[in-house]
Amino acid sequence: MPNRLAVSGGQPFNRQALKTWLASPRGKRLLALEERELSRVLPNLFGRHCLQIGNWGDGQLLASADMLHRAVLGTLIDSLGDAQAVTQPDALPIMERSVDAVLLPHTLEFSPSPHNLLREVNRILSDRGRLMILGFNPWSLWGLRRVLGMGTRAFPTGARFHSAGRLADWLELLDFEITELRRFGVGFPWTEARTSGEPFTVASLAMPLAEGYLIVAKKRVIPMSMVTRLPRAQVKQLVGRALGGIAATPAVTPDLNTPAE
Repeated sequence: MPNRLAVSGGQPFNRQALKTWLASPRGKRLLALEERELSRVLPNLFGRHCLQIGNWGDGQLLASADMLHRAVLGTLIDSLGDAQAVTQPDALPIMERSVDAVLLPHTLEFSPSPHNLLREVNRILSDRGRLMILGFNPWSLWGLRRVLGMGTRAFPTGARFHSAGRLADWLELLDFEITELRRFGVGFPWTEARTSGEPFTVASLAMPLAEGYLIVAKKRVIPMSMVTRLPRAQVKQLVGRALGGIAATPAVTPDLNTPAE
């Protein structure tokens, strides 16, 4: 039975379209803001292996990661760019539980099967792994421009925006716990990055219209505790002990030669 969540993504794009959009003033501002947000999160992650899936940012987004190995798996169909390899996002050639942190920079927007991609990420992440997702808000003014047929100027064609609420539902099904949801905007209204749950301010009224967001999630693994098997209580053999006690009692034989008193 096909998974209807797995067929709700966008279409892959080429490298030229990505470079053209990131070279625009709005693309440069967005990339600089995303690098700043990741530089706040990545140094606090621990582990040995950090992986980015997608060509967004040309390998600059993982620069602040303090891990032994950092790699980029590209998803573009025409060239490697700064990626170490090109792969299918929903079929990663990586062993299970071998990666400590995974970054998806707008990879879900261009994945034909975003839910299957999240399943693959769940498979390769270690038990204490962290997942970071950069996405675009479909309820922002950029999303409205796409609805009005102005998507080419707002973003490369083929993308499909997913709201943070929808991603939260998908991650919940995969037993992920969202530790941080941070929204930011580079267009109108111009707003500073803000974390969900902070005290209310006037600027927080504009956050639902912010163009981008960052989700940080961790795997919710229930620890296994070895419970020793309790010794079974010994059942007293009452019948056997009674019979044994009777058998052990010496029989008293009356002496017929002894006169009765």
